[in-house]
Amino acid sequence: MQKLRITYNQACELLSIKRDALRRLAKEDPAFPKPYKQGSTRQAPVYFDYADLVAWHNNQKANH
Repeated sequence: MQKLRITYNQACELLSIKRDALRRLAKEDPAFPKPYKQGSTRQAPVYFDYADLVAWHNNQKANH
């Protein structure tokens, strides 16, 4: 069974990029799926939706 949400580190591993590159993508690319926090504190974990990341990646492949 595929995960519904993945952590920041898992997203980096999935896309084969470093944390800075992922942070830059989330900030500068309006089409990139936005991360969401589980909680309101600064230390709350940050997640990405797996399906959104896969859809974004497939769209990038189709456009190139």
